[in-house]
Amino acid sequence: MASEKTGLDVLRAQSLVDCDTLDEDVAKKLGPFKDCTSNQAIAFFELSKPKHEQLLADAIHTAAKFIGKERNPEYHYFEGVTLEEIAVEIAMVKLALKMVPNISGRVHVQTNPYYAYSTEKTVANAFRIFYFFKFLEPSFDVTQISIKIPSTWEGMMACRILEMAGIRTLATTLFTLTQAILAAEVGCTYVAPYVNQLKVHFEPGFTDPNKLFELCVSIQQYFKSINAKTQVMPASLTSTEEIFSLAGVDHITIAPPLLEQLAQPGSVPTTQSFFDRDLSTVEVPSKVSFVNDPSAYRVAFSRDQGGAGEEKLTQNKLEALVKSKAGL
Repeated sequence: MASEKTGLDVLRAQSLVDCDTLDEDVAKKLGPFKDCTSNQAIAFFELSKPKHEQLLADAIHTAAKFIGKERNPEYHYFEGVTLEEIAVEIAMVKLALKMVPNISGRVHVQTNPYYAYSTEKTVANAFRIFYFFKFLEPSFDVTQISIKIPSTWEGMMACRILEMAGIRTLATTLFTLTQAILAAEVGCTYVAPYVNQLKVHFEPGFTDPNKLFELCVSIQQYFKSINAKTQVMPASLTSTEEIFSLAGVDHITIAPPLLEQLAQPGSVPTTQSFFDRDLSTVEVPSKVSFVNDPSAYRVAFSRDQGGAGEEKLTQNKLEALVKSKAGL
C-alpha cells in the first residue's frame, strides 16, 4: 500500500521549495531543497547553539587577518568595517556552505540591514560576502551565491550594480508592486514579498490584518507579462494554510517548524491557492519604468496601499537598528 503523501510532496509538485534556515540538520532531514534563505536573525539563532562555538571562534580568528587590509586597493570594500562585522559575515558564509550539499540551487546571504539606506555600503558588504565564499571554499561554484538586500531605493540600486557585475540578488522585505516593478527593472533574480508584517514574528498575539497573498500573484503575473527573469519567493509565512494559499508561485521559502509539519503524512491543507483562481481577473499594470526617476518611484511607493508599504519598510528599518544595537 502506497504511503500517504506529505504536504512537502504535494507542494514540491507546484513550486520550488526553499528552506529558511541555516540549520544543516534540518536540510539533511527534510531536504533536498532548491535554495536556502537566511537573514541576520536566523544566523544569530544558529550561531547561539553550543555546537557552533568553534565555528564562531574560527570566524573571529579569520576576521582578524583582514583588519588593516583596506589600505590595499584590492580590499577597499573592507574600509571602516569592524572585526566583529567581518567575523559575523564569515560565520554566516560558513553556515551557508554547510547547507550546500542539501540544495540544488542557491544560498542567499543577507547584507547588514543597517546599511539598507546606503547603496555604497550595501555593495561593499555584498562584495565581502562574495569574496568570503571563494576565500573559505576556493572550489565553490559562485553562481550558487545570491545576495539578499532590503528593498529600499538604495538597496535596489545596489542590486543593479551587483547584477551587472554577475552577482545574483534577492530584493527582500518587499511589500508593494512598485518595489517589485523596480526590482525587475534593475535585474534582481528574485523578490521576496512579505506576506505578513515582520511584527508577527516579534509581537506575541499580533495578526496581520492585510496579508499580501494577492500581491504575490500580481507580481508574478506582472513579471510574466514583461518577460522578466525575476522570480517570486514569498516569505514571512506563519502556517501551512498560508503556504498552500500560494502553491504555484515560483519559489516558496519555509521555516523549520512549518517544514516539520509539512513533512508529516497527510499534512496537505484543503486551502485553495490564490494561483488556482481565475488569474484573468488579476489586475496587471502596463510596463512602467522607475529606474531613472527616483522621484516618481518614491511618490508611487508612498501611495501604494495607502502608504502601508512605506510604513512597513520604515518599521523594518527601526527593527534593524534595534537588532544592530543588540548585537544581532
